[in-house]
Amino acid sequence: MSWPVTELDAIRRLRVLGAAVPGAVVAETTIDAPFEQVWAVAADLENELPRYLRDVRSLHITRTDGQRLEAYTRGYVGLRARFDIVLRPGWCVMRSRFLLGAMAAVPDSDRTRFAFLAGVHVPAQRIAAPALAAIGRRAAPRALANFTERVRLTQA
Repeated sequence: MSWPVTELDAIRRLRVLGAAVPGAVVAETTIDAPFEQVWAVAADLENELPRYLRDVRSLHITRTDGQRLEAYTRGYVGLRARFDIVLRPGWCVMRSRFLLGAMAAVPDSDRTRFAFLAGVHVPAQRIAAPALAAIGRRAAPRALANFTERVRLTQA
């Protein structure tokens, strides 16, 4: 007997990842720009990520090995973190000791579906999940709006 097999697009994979992390939030939008333009902004982590994630002051990639990267970030309140990153067209997952972030994009005719995931992995995460989700639900739309604006600015 063979099992049915299906492929999940990048956004569906991102939603599965979000469902597996208590308190994680996934927000999605459709951007009026082609996939290549949207992903050029998403993949430019060092220059663009601090422009659309307002809590990030800087991100510096320190190691690259194919699709795997390592980066160090600094926040505005003095927080610092090392991230392990997987970056390929349409897919980016960033994980530090306590934070999880991800982005996914899928072409949709001359537009692009784009999704953003924010989550944490901390002790007592299941207990804190409702509070974490509430924070994420407020922050995710702002991150998507900022990202969409960055893409719009690259169209000029």
